[in-house]
Amino acid sequence: MTDPAVDAPPTGAVPVSPAGLDLDRLAGYLAEHRPGLAAGPLRARLIAGGKSNLTYLLSLGDREVVLRRPPLGHVLATAHDMGREFRVISALAPTAVPVPEALLLCTDPDVIGAPFYLMERVPGEVFRTRAQTDPLGDDRRRALAMAMMDTLAALHTVEPAAVGLDDFGRPDGYLARQIRRWAGQLDRSRSRDLPGIDELRDLLAATAPEGANAGRIVHGDYRLDNLLASADPVAVHAVLDWEMATLGDPLADLGLLLTYWDVLGGSEEAAGNPVADGLGPHAGFPTGAELIDRYAGRSDVDVGPLHWHVALGCFKLAVICEGIHYRHTLGQTLGEGFDRIGDMVAPLVAHGLTAARER
Repeated sequence: MTDPAVDAPPTGAVPVSPAGLDLDRLAGYLAEHRPGLAAGPLRARLIAGGKSNLTYLLSLGDREVVLRRPPLGHVLATAHDMGREFRVISALAPTAVPVPEALLLCTDPDVIGAPFYLMERVPGEVFRTRAQTDPLGDDRRRALAMAMMDTLAALHTVEPAAVGLDDFGRPDGYLARQIRRWAGQLDRSRSRDLPGIDELRDLLAATAPEGANAGRIVHGDYRLDNLLASADPVAVHAVLDWEMATLGDPLADLGLLLTYWDVLGGSEEAAGNPVADGLGPHAGFPTGAELIDRYAGRSDVDVGPLHWHVALGCFKLAVICEGIHYRHTLGQTLGEGFDRIGDMVAPLVAHGLTAARER
């Protein structure tokens, strides 16, 4: 991973535990359970950029691996399940979907203060900002966007039972549960008045489609900056951040992707936002409609009318942003960019209402 580090001790300094990670306890745990990973001095740094689960780059002598753990404080139930992430990347390893190699899962919160897992470090870049995507030029931006869609189509064509994930979720009633789940998380994150968000929730619940595509593996937060990729040559090396993966309707992935791409990455009112500044038409990428055409040509999923799923994506992302905003007000976030997350809730709700009312 090539995201910048937040905590990086100077060369020759005594290793210091970054926030959210106790290096002494971690070293002891590795020595007992995976001595092969504890062969050298242990150093760690927080990888910047993520707005939910925390990601650290661990240096184990000459080897580097990645550690993932839930955020500090105010952890909503089931939203940061390390076991689910570990299981899905382990299951997808032999498929055409690129994922990091899963190395170790620890469910004991006493080791570092929360469950965590380790995965192999994958070379590549997380394309997140205009400073990264502007120099690519039109051709490489387009190729990168299309590679992103090809990878999503590959995920949605994996048969869950063939990789041992047939019990990974409950496809029946998936969309209705999504509404209830995010509504519940909204209630647990409320700290201010949010005009229109309850209307959006109720409108989604009253108009939920049948979900004819249900039963596919759903990433839950698929977008360009949850991929490790390269631009020369253009390739996707790994799909990251599987914390919300399940079995459900793949249109939920497409709807949320379009929310990032066209709503946050294609509208003037959201320009420069800290969530999707380097994504979408506003950053010189192809339109969402072109992305869907590419996906439809490589998948047997019926894309149908996506407006409801875009509305769901807006609601879901609004709730996520509000939860991060709430943790930021409590001083429970690490890194930069959190002070503006709360500003994205209102435009997301407005776009969600517009999409939900389409016929």
